[in-house]
Amino acid sequence: MSNQVKKMPQPNGGIKCYVNTCHFYGSGDHCHADKIEVQSRNSSSSEMTDCATYLSLNVLNY
Repeated sequence: MSNQVKKMPQPNGGIKCYVNTCHFYGSGDHCHADKIEVQSRNSSSSEMTDCATYLSLNVLNY
């Protein structure tokens, strides 16, 4: 993403996320990123999309 994404103390309402290895993941399958970016252009199925906001917990633990 072009701007720094911040982790909010409360969930970002309306965004459901099941990726529990992401820094922005919150219990109850919520996203705590203050904004998200979903890519790619011209996708024709959900399998062709990608959350560009994803930040691995492993990256932060080093």
